[in-house]
Amino acid sequence: MQGLMLAAGMGKRLGKYTQGNTKCMLEVAGETLIERAVNALKSAGIHRLIMVVGYKSENLKNFIKQKIKDMEIIFIDNDNYDKSNNIYSLYLAKDWLEKDDTIMLESDLIFEDRMIQELVANKNKDVALVAKYEQWMDGTVVTIDSKNRITEFIEKKDFRFDRIDEYYKTVNIYKLSKEFSKNQYIPFLEAYMKAYGINEYYELALKAIAHLSRSTLKALPIGDIKWYEIDDAQDYDIVNCLFSKPEDTIKMYQKRFGGYWRFNNIKDYCYLVNPYFPPQNMINKMMYLSKELISSYPSGLNIQNINAGRLFGIDETEILVGNGAAELINVLGHLLKGKMALSIPAFNEYERCFKSCQIIELDSKTNGYKLDPNKILEIIDTVDSIAIINPDNPSGDFIKFDDMMKIIEKADTQNKKIIVDESFIDFADADVRYTLLNSKILERYKNLIVIKSIGKSYGVPGIRLGILASGNKELLSAIRDEMAIWNINAFGEYYLQIATLYTKEYKKSCELIAKERSSFISKLKQIPYIKPYESQANYIMCRLEGRNSTALANYLLKNYSILIKDLKNKKGFENVDFIRLAVKSTKDNDELIEALKGFN
Repeated sequence: MQGLMLAAGMGKRLGKYTQGNTKCMLEVAGETLIERAVNALKSAGIHRLIMVVGYKSENLKNFIKQKIKDMEIIFIDNDNYDKSNNIYSLYLAKDWLEKDDTIMLESDLIFEDRMIQELVANKNKDVALVAKYEQWMDGTVVTIDSKNRITEFIEKKDFRFDRIDEYYKTVNIYKLSKEFSKNQYIPFLEAYMKAYGINEYYELALKAIAHLSRSTLKALPIGDIKWYEIDDAQDYDIVNCLFSKPEDTIKMYQKRFGGYWRFNNIKDYCYLVNPYFPPQNMINKMMYLSKELISSYPSGLNIQNINAGRLFGIDETEILVGNGAAELINVLGHLLKGKMALSIPAFNEYERCFKSCQIIELDSKTNGYKLDPNKILEIIDTVDSIAIINPDNPSGDFIKFDDMMKIIEKADTQNKKIIVDESFIDFADADVRYTLLNSKILERYKNLIVIKSIGKSYGVPGIRLGILASGNKELLSAIRDEMAIWNINAFGEYYLQIATLYTKEYKKSCELIAKERSSFISKLKQIPYIKPYESQANYIMCRLEGRNSTALANYLLKNYSILIKDLKNKKGFENVDFIRLAVKSTKDNDELIEALKGFN
C-alpha cells in the first residue's frame, strides 16, 4: 500500500503563511504538516508517498529531501496548478493509482496517527473517512446508511441546515483499491474533465460513483479521533490549540478568550455563563427574526438605554448600554484619575483598563480571599475611588447589603467614586440577594457607579451586552461621548427588547444556579484534594492540596475535553494552587466531579 498526497494548491486564503511555502510546510507545535503525515503513514506500515506538487514546488522538494528519511517520495509536477483544481492533480497520478492500493489525502490536513492506522485496518477496500458534521466544518458532506454506504455526496450549494443531523463531513482522506481506481474512479475523472475542464473537484466523480449500484465505496466514521482542515488563518490558529504541546495547551486555549464552539466537544467550565437561560422559546423568537436582524441597522444608543432601563426598572437617563461590560469598564478607565482601591485577586479588566489610576491593592489573600468591609471602609480615606466586584471574581465572596451601604455612604460623604460590579449578584442566595440598580439609591448617591454584565447572567455572552448605571448625569455624559452610537448590534437590541417578557424564567434560572451551586460544593468536598470556597456566584473557587493546578487543568483537557480556569498565573495566587469552576447543569457538574476523582 502507498500514500498519495495532493499538494499543488496555492493556499491563497492562508495569506502570509503560504506566501513563500506550500500548505503542507505549515508548522504546528514544532512539526510541519508533511512531517506529521509521513509519520502517520509510516506508523501504518506505508513507506512510499506520491506527491502531486505545483505551487512553490522546488521549496517543498528541497525541504522534503532534507527532512524526511525512511520514506520513498515520488514527485509529480502539476504545471497548471494556478489554472486547475484537485481533480486534475489526482488525474496526474492515475498511473500510480492503478499500480497499488492507495491512501489518498490532501496536504492541508492535520490528524492523529491512529486515523491512518484505522483506515488501513478497515476490512473494506474502498473507504472514505467521514466525521459527524460540526458547526465549524465547511465543504462537501455526505449521508450514509446503516451499513455505512454513502447515499449522497452533497455540494455546498445543496447544503440544507434542516438536514444537519444526517450529515457527515468528508475528511478528505480515502483508501482506494487499485481495482476501484482503474475500473471506476479514473474513468469518471476523465469523463468529468472532458465535460467540465480541469478546474473542478474530484468529489464530483465520487458523487457520481456513489449512485452506482456496483459502487464499493464505503464510509468510515472517525468517532473521537482529532483532526482539522486548515483553509485559512483562523483554522491555523485553531490547530495550534488542538495540537499544541501538552505544556502549552492551557495557555493556548486561554489566549483565545472564548470561541470554544469551534472545538469539537470542548466542555467549558472556564467562562461563566448562565446554563439555564435564555429559554428555547426566546431563542426561537430571535432565530425567527434573524434575517431582519442581520440585514438591518440597529437603533442608536438612546433606544438601547430605553430597553435596558425598562429591563432593570430604572430611568433611561441613568443607564448606558455597552458592548459587554468590558467596553464600559474600558471607557470608565479612561476618565477616572488618582488612586483607586481594588481587591486583589480580581477580574483582570479593572487593573488592565484603569491604567490612568494608581492601583492601591486590597490584598484579600491575607483574609482567606474574603472581602473585608472594614478594611474597605478604612482605605476610603486614602484613595480617590474604589472598585468592588460583588460577588467577587474569582472567590465568589459576597458583601451583604448593610455592609455595602455603609461603604457607599462613606464614599459619597467624602466625594469618592465607588464602582460596584454586580455581574454575578443575581445568582446569590435568595435571603441575601439584592441589587443597587435602584433609582432611589442611584439618585441619592451620585458617586455610585453600578456595572453589570448581561452576557454572563442572562446567558448570552456571544451578543455582548453590559450596562453601567449612575445618578451622576455629568459622568454618564462623559462616558457616552467616548462610545459609538451603534455600539450594540441588532441581536443585542432585540434581546434587550424582549428580555422583560421572560422575567419569571430568568428568576427561575438564577434559583436553579443557586441550588446547583450548593449541591456542587457538597460534591466537591467529597474529593480529598479539593477544598472549595463558599460562593454566591455561578462559579466556585477551589484550593488544591498536594496537587498542581496546571497539571490538573491539562489532565482534564487532554482526557475529558474539559476546560477549567487555572489561577496559578493570576495576581494573588503566587506559589499556590487554585482553580475556578463554573457552575453548570447537574449532568455537566457530575461529569466534572467524576473526572476530578480520577486525577492523581
